This record gives sequence, structure tokens and C-alpha cells, in this order.
Amino acid sequence: MSATTITTRPDARLSAPGIVRSEWIKLRSVRSTVWSYAIVVAASIGIAALLASTFGFGEQIPPAELHNGIIVQAATFGLYIGQLVVAVLGVLVISGEYSTGMIRSTLTAVPTRLPALAAKAVVLFVSTFVVGLVSVFGALLLALPILAGYGIEADFGDGALLGNLVLAALYLGLVSLFALGLGTILRSSAGGIAATLGVILLLPTIISAVIGITQAQWAMDISPYMFATAGTGIFSPGGPLSQGENLLVVLAWVAVSLVGGALLLKRRDA
Repeated sequence: MSATTITTRPDARLSAPGIVRSEWIKLRSVRSTVWSYAIVVAASIGIAALLASTFGFGEQIPPAELHNGIIVQAATFGLYIGQLVVAVLGVLVISGEYSTGMIRSTLTAVPTRLPALAAKAVVLFVSTFVVGLVSVFGALLLALPILAGYGIEADFGDGALLGNLVLAALYLGLVSLFALGLGTILRSSAGGIAATLGVILLLPTIISAVIGITQAQWAMDISPYMFATAGTGIFSPGGPLSQGENLLVVLAWVAVSLVGGALLLKRRDA
């Protein structure tokens, strides 16, 4: 991730809106941001079309009470790929500044440091959340007519349908924050990406393998609290935890990541 170095006077101090604006300029001016978000949208819409077209219902249409769940599944399935893309982007937002040396200019302009990290978090979360909304609702609009051909109709009177789509976009934003925190802790693109994807992909896989092989009770107990497991449970209910409990679990992961990053950002040299 490359960015243009911005020089500041030693006595210059940015206001909170100024810091946010600065971070927004940095985020949108980097090509990797545009490509990452474009991939998220394209993957969500494309996979929704593919999944909706290949549902095998046969001649028996599922009961009406299951239709909204099927529609949510089609509209959000692409986020399983999207979460990996925004995880990489979340790491690069901070690690890219360390690799280019721009972090020194950032911390010179914001010597208290934490407002800079907070501004990055706000800009990254809002941008990713909006892209998530575009992705899932774009996927919804494409999937609806396809599924209607199978007799699957949306019940918009049920607030859970649109609510779960918003929660899916929220989860995508929280993934980016979690990645930002790990990127701040490790200050390395390779290390941050490996750690983030390890938590999202590898850790649940290992726990599932342990359960499948040994049926260990401890693995069954901690499985619902894995980041990705709880994350998908936010917008796809049905697991051992409620949607609210899943959200709290993900928020705890994000809080640990960001607090750890904030503490180390204050203590370490740029």
C-alpha cells in the first residue's frame, strides 16, 4: 500500500474533523482501497446470482416461513469472500504507513497518536459499512427475481429480512476494525494479514477439526466464540448464541485488537 507523504509544520495541530478528513483523503487516494471495495461488491453480487441460480428445490417449494432465510443466505454469501478482502485492507491502512514511512508525518501532525488511530477506525468502518450495504442490497436486488422463478418470495413485512442485511454490512465493518487493530499491533503487512486471516479462517478450521476427530468438549464450548463463527451468527441466526450475543462476542474481539493496538501505538517509536 503506497501513499503520498504529507509534511506538516512542527507546531501544526489538526482538529478532530481535520484528522478524520486527512484519513479519508489517505484512504480514498490509494488504489488498493478502490480495488478492494470493488472486489467486495463484485463478489457479493456475482455469488448471489450464482447461488440463487443453482438452488436445488426440485418441484417442492420450501415453506413460506423459510423464504426470507433463503434470500438472506443468497444476498450475504459473498461476504464470506468479502470479509477476507476487507481484512487485508484493514491491515494495510496502518501497516502501509509504516512501510512507506508516512506514519512519522501522521504522528507529527497528531502527536497524541490516539486521535489518528481513532480517525482511521472511523473512516475505515464507515467506508466498509457503506460498501457492505451496497454489496448486500445489490445482491438482494439481483437474487430476488431469480429466486422468484423458483417460487421464493420475500416478505418485507418481516423486519428481520432487511435487518439481517444491515447486520451483515455491520459485520463487514467490524472485520475491518479488527484487522486495523492487529495491523497496528504488528506494524507489518505480511504479519498483520497472516494473523488476521489466521483468526478468521485457520482458527475455526482447527477447532472444527478437533471436534470432528476427538469430540473434545472444550472445543465444542469455545467454537461459538470464534470470531468468524460469531460474526456470521450476527446476520444468520440459528447457532447456540443469539444474534445479540454473537454481536457482543465480535465486539469483544474488536475491542481487544484496537485497545492492544492503541496501547502499543502510544508506547512505541514510529
